Formats: sequence, C-alpha cells, structure tokens
Amino acid sequence: MTRPNILLIQADQLTAMVLSMYGGRTVKTPHMDAIARNGVTFLNSYCNNPVCGPSRASMLTGQLSSEVGCYDNAGELLSSVPTFAHYLRFLGYRTCLSGKMHFVGADQLHGFEERLTTDIYPSDFGWTADWTQQDEPYAPSRMSLRSIVEAGVCKRSLQIDYDEEVCFQAVQKIYDYARDTDERPFLMMASFTHPHNPFVTTQAYWDLYDHDSIELPGVPHIPIAERDPWSQRYALTIREDEHDVTAADIRNARHAYYGMVSYFDSLVGRLLAALEDGGFSDNTYVFVIADHGEMLGERGTWFKFLPYEWSARVPMICRGPGVKGGYVEPKAVSLVDLLPTFLDIATDGKPPQLADRLDGRSLAGMLTGDNAGRPDEVRMEFTGEGVYAPALMLVRDRMKYVHCRTDPPMLFDLAKDPGERRNVATDPAYAETARSMRQDIEARWNYERLEQDILASQKRRLFVQEALLKGIWTGWDHQPFVDATRAYVRGAIDPNTTATKARRRLPFVAEVPPHHPRPPRKKS
Repeated sequence: MTRPNILLIQADQLTAMVLSMYGGRTVKTPHMDAIARNGVTFLNSYCNNPVCGPSRASMLTGQLSSEVGCYDNAGELLSSVPTFAHYLRFLGYRTCLSGKMHFVGADQLHGFEERLTTDIYPSDFGWTADWTQQDEPYAPSRMSLRSIVEAGVCKRSLQIDYDEEVCFQAVQKIYDYARDTDERPFLMMASFTHPHNPFVTTQAYWDLYDHDSIELPGVPHIPIAERDPWSQRYALTIREDEHDVTAADIRNARHAYYGMVSYFDSLVGRLLAALEDGGFSDNTYVFVIADHGEMLGERGTWFKFLPYEWSARVPMICRGPGVKGGYVEPKAVSLVDLLPTFLDIATDGKPPQLADRLDGRSLAGMLTGDNAGRPDEVRMEFTGEGVYAPALMLVRDRMKYVHCRTDPPMLFDLAKDPGERRNVATDPAYAETARSMRQDIEARWNYERLEQDILASQKRRLFVQEALLKGIWTGWDHQPFVDATRAYVRGAIDPNTTATKARRRLPFVAEVPPHHPRPPRKKS
C-alpha cells in the first residue's frame, strides 16, 4: 500500500465553541460534522498563541512561537527553521500550499514545493508590535469594532474573492495529482481566511439561519473597569470606545459569522469531493483546524489576542485510514502536535531524527483511541499587542493558569467554571494548584530573557521597516508563477496534441484498438 496522503484544511479565527462537535447548537456544518462522525474530535484543542502569525509559526514548526522568534503578526520565521513541509518533503512527499500563512520576509515557501496563491496579508514588518511607545497608553492595533456595527449581508467581499481562489487552486491541484505520473504521496494545505472579520456573508448563507434565533453571548458584557488588566488594555487596543455596540449589532455580527462558518464548511466539502473524484479518499488523512478562535462578543469583547476559551480553543478533527470513527478525545492537545503526528503518519511511526527539539507530541495514538500516558496539558503564550510583557499560559487537567509580569495571576477551573467568570488564583482552596502551575511556567520559560529578546526583535523590525519605506520599495509578497506553455494543448512540447485531452480525462480511459487489421503506414 502506498504511503498515506495528508490534507490539512485551516480556517482563520474559527472558535471551536460554535461547532456542533464542541457543543454548539446553531451553526450548520454538514461536511465537518461528517468528518467528526467518521473520525476523531479533539474536544480540548488549543492554539499555542491566540493571534494569526505566531500561531501558524507554532503549528508549522511544532515549537512554541517564542522558540522560533515569531512574537507578533510581523514576526519572521527564519528559513533555517524546519517546518512539517520540510520534513515531509525530506521523506519523499509532494508539498503544496494554497492560501494564507502570514509568512513575513523573503521566504514565502518554508518547505512547500509549490504555493498556488499569494497571501491576503502583508509580508513586511508593518504590523510589528511596539512595547516601548509612549505617545498613547496602549498599543493600537489595526482592528476596531467597525466590523461589528457594520456586519451583515454582502454581494461579494475581499475574503470571498480570496477563498474562492484558494479553493479552486487546491481542488485543481488534487485533480492534477490524480492525473499525473508522479507516485509520491502528497501533503496539501488549504488555508482559508474565513470566518475572520469583517463579519459579512452572502444572502444564501445568511438565509441558513433564523435571525431571531441567533443566541447572544453566554457571558454578558463586562464593563471595562471591571475586567482584568489584560482585557482592559485589549479594549483600548481594539478601540472599543469608538463604537457603541448594541444587542442588535451583536446578533447581526453573530449571524454573519455563522454564515461565514457555513461557507467555510462548503469549501471543506469541495475539497473532500475532489479527494473522492481523484480516488484519494481511502488513503488520505484529513485534518480540519483553525489558527485561533473568536471571542464573538463573549464578556463584551471581540476577535482574539486573549487567554479565554473562545479566543484560544480551536477545532481539530481528523478522519483517515485507521482513525477511530466517532471518537471524542478529552485530553488537551494543541497545534504544535501536528508536526510529530504528520511524521508518524508518513513513516508508520518511525520518524527520522529531528533537527530541533519539539514542544509538540504526536497524536497518532489518539487517532486510534489510545491516550495512555499522554499528559493532559497544553502551553500557550501571547507576546503581541495588548500586553507589555510576555503572557504565558498553562492548561492542565482542566485548570488554566495565566502569568504576566505586569498583571495579577489568573487561574480558572474550566470544569466548574467553563465561562471563566471567577479568577481563583488567590482562593486558598486552589493554592497548591496555583503554586504548582506557576512553578511549571517558571521552569519552562526564561522570562527575563524572553522579554529582552522580544524588545530587541521589535526594535530591529521597526527600524528595518522604516528604512525600507525610503526610496524604492521592493516587497516580499509571494508571486505565484503559472507556466502557460505547459497548460492545455501545446503542440511545441507534445507533437501528439490530439491525445492530450484524453490523457487529462479523469478517470483515464485507455485507447481501444480496432478489431480489424490496419494497413501498414507508409514510411515518411
């Protein structure tokens, strides 16, 4: 049997909390539901940094983002850092990326042989966080609540434009794999921008839902003055004071978000259909994940950048050969676990020697329902806008501890308090838990050195960005190359052009020779 293929499908800003396999009651996702029924749902799956770029760097490398120097959305992943695309390419896989990945810098491939689309976001250092700024009492991001108060129905959007291209290119590549003579297995990553704000969707997806049935947040608005210090700074970071968000606005935004999630699910369906058409379904592992979640109005706030479950919990579902159907894995896992999992899949559990120490652990056993010996813990961090020092997090046995030098500690009992309404860090009943988790964080991270490294990185990147804006600008944005001389029917490279269309038919039909004898051809 040939080695299995891997299809990794990623959403942007999709919180696990709205999906049916995670307890959501409203959102309609038939294709993801089918994957969950026939595969594994990782019930407590987390990102390792609740913001796009650092989260993706962790996922790709199997290491925490601080280990690879990706601290914010303008963090540069060095070309010398191996990703799962490098490892699988080394093992003989074809590696292909279609869609967004937040790569910053000159390397826009990071191990992928092919990248079929450009990115939707900048590849320069323009989004670097600056913890030293003094002109305002907070680090202003590029986000605001405008996308909440303007949420609703659209005919078209930039995000629809992008995701249609991403899906088309990925589907076409799957068909190309099915029709070419290269027998290598493939790793295909299709990375979409839905359901990231702005929250707008087409009428067809809006109409999937009854507007009056859209539920409001389970944890209602918390006045800014009553929030924890991190959340207070974040409210200023996203300029909450610029717009008054009403209950009607919240319902509109949630309604549009649900439609966007259903649209993303339809893209998943197109990819699954292409696998089926190409004959790959039975020998392909399909993973569906997201880079981080979305607060969606819980606690009165939006987007990500926060340690709370709606921001940090992401879907992770998988189907594939030997995967236990309908299994729900309760132990905590995270995106850094994907790289070692892919290596086990590609090598039948005999991975090569690694170039770096990994923070992730393979999920291969869990895919068959075996979690014996697996610790129930996940480490996260946040080093971007809204904090002025590293925020480090540990989830262990359904307890979540948050440490930041500038703020009081936070501890939540997720089993008893899933809405994270009560900080029990100073509760005597939780004193030993708080002490143990704080010690674990102090042992894992060199806090002072990490803070110094972040400040130095910010200083360098801010300077380089300012310098590059002077004179002639040469960007790093990926430019996909299409060789039109190899497309469709081209007689110069294939004299037998009449056979080209037949060879590209899927499934291939061999030529049937005539039954009657044919006269010999004249020599030319």
